[in-house]
Amino acid sequence: MAGVALKLSAPWRFVKLRSLVRFSTNPSLKIHTTASPLMAATVEQFEQAKTKLSTLKNDPGNEAKLKIYALFKQATQGPCNTPKPGMLDFVNKVKWDAWKSLGSISQDEARQQYCDLIGSLVTAEGGTSVVAKPAGSGTTYETLLVTTEDDITTIKLNRPAKKNAITTEMYNDIIAALEQAAKDDSVITVFTGAGDFYCSGNDLSNFTKIPEGGVDEMAKKGGDLLREYVKAYIDFPKPLVAVVNGPAVGISVTVLGLFDLVYATDRATFHTPFSQLGQSAEGCSSYTFPKIMGNAKASEMLLFNKKLTAAQACELGLVTEVFPDSSFQSEVWSRLKAYAKLPPNSLALSKQLIRSMEKDRLHAVNDAEVERLMERWTSDECFNAVMSFFQAKAKL
Repeated sequence: MAGVALKLSAPWRFVKLRSLVRFSTNPSLKIHTTASPLMAATVEQFEQAKTKLSTLKNDPGNEAKLKIYALFKQATQGPCNTPKPGMLDFVNKVKWDAWKSLGSISQDEARQQYCDLIGSLVTAEGGTSVVAKPAGSGTTYETLLVTTEDDITTIKLNRPAKKNAITTEMYNDIIAALEQAAKDDSVITVFTGAGDFYCSGNDLSNFTKIPEGGVDEMAKKGGDLLREYVKAYIDFPKPLVAVVNGPAVGISVTVLGLFDLVYATDRATFHTPFSQLGQSAEGCSSYTFPKIMGNAKASEMLLFNKKLTAAQACELGLVTEVFPDSSFQSEVWSRLKAYAKLPPNSLALSKQLIRSMEKDRLHAVNDAEVERLMERWTSDECFNAVMSFFQAKAKL
């Protein structure tokens, strides 16, 4: 596998045994691998970085080469999970130590650091670095990473420490990002999550911010925002793809019925625990889920909090295809890149034709679900259920 990370077509070769064991370094090399606060390298940028690596003319030194090797392994396989080589296996031991030293940093972070490091090496030789470009006008968001590359606009939920739970501010940002993606030059738009989670649904702290007008005002504002949020998916004119990189909960699951493709890693799960919280379905799922999976299975999810595995969700039609986690990103993005080369007007017009048959119904369902939720949010039952959740969480 190491040969994938460091192709020997480069003018220099990976490591000679003696120099590796001495772990000599290039004193002039400054390695900057801190992830950018506003960007995260996509799989496509990672693939570009691998290509750029083979174009380097100068040997960057063993320290940099070991760092590249370790970051590649971490980005593609996660934390070091192989047995430590024997003491006499000098080369593999040093490589293993370099990988192991990365600890538990996420694959997303390792991918970013890999791109940053190779970008700095390429730049040092007078080339151009591998960076993501902001989508559209370059708008940046506090909790989203929105980039456009290879005719694909990617909207990445970026609160990995909070499992990408959606705050009120994020709802507004996602609406704005969808509006931006609808107007840009991209062919398809992709949703995914940073870190190990796709999205854990609503940040329940949203329910603790009671405005001066009380619970009724909170419910009205929340209802108006939710209506606009779901409307943005219903009306989105281009193909919309969910790349579900981990567990998905609540509204991140219910709106999947409005996507054109849903690809999931085999470690993803799908959970809509509305009745546990005294709430009801949203995202048009009260219509799309029975239509997709039948009434009985939809009721299991929406009424009785049934959590589905990725394989179960695929069998029921909620997920288009499931991929092994080890190859998920590379397989999905390779496919999406090919889709983005299809004639854009044909894709958009065909999608709009399909959606036009039931767009009015979806808007009506959205309105009905919002009205029901507004009633739920002002009920004692919902209040008590949410408070019970926070109390149980506090005891953990």
